Amino acid sequence: MKKTTTAACLLAAATFMLTTTLHAETSADKPVKPQHGEYKDWLTLSVSHRLDKKLVRSILGNDIAIKAAREGKMKPWPDGTIIAKVGWKEKIDPNWPQAIIPGEFAGAEAMIKDSKKFAETGGWGFGQWVDAKLVMHDKEKSATCFACHTPMKDADYVYTVPVMQQ
Repeated sequence: MKKTTTAACLLAAATFMLTTTLHAETSADKPVKPQHGEYKDWLTLSVSHRLDKKLVRSILGNDIAIKAAREGKMKPWPDGTIIAKVGWKEKIDPNWPQAIIPGEFAGAEAMIKDSKKFAETGGWGFGQWVDAKLVMHDKEKSATCFACHTPMKDADYVYTVPVMQQ
């Protein structure tokens, strides 16, 4: 009886270790599926292909941003505007090698317009989605983001020209 119990315990332990090892190996091979934030239901303002970073991006807007773009009221963008920049690493389409398509998810960033709260950075706050939650950058990181956007002062610091305005 003692030998049977010991054998059963050893068999159970071996099965557990094998299952855990196989699961770890297959999980490591699969890319982690991103958890998208509230932007997943927003409309497209524009798209871009950033050559230097090899990123394909969709630029999305919340309801306030879309309304402003449709009405041509983007200089300045109204308070409450949120612009999301969702990026993927570029990938050659395996079915059509002349096309570049989204590959691995690279991240999602945000610009939020609040002219009072973010007065030091042209009225814009900067952040990124971590999992499904928008996390705002601290002052130092926001200053770095804003420095890149200063050439676009005449366009309210936004590089994107909504496709509905072209």
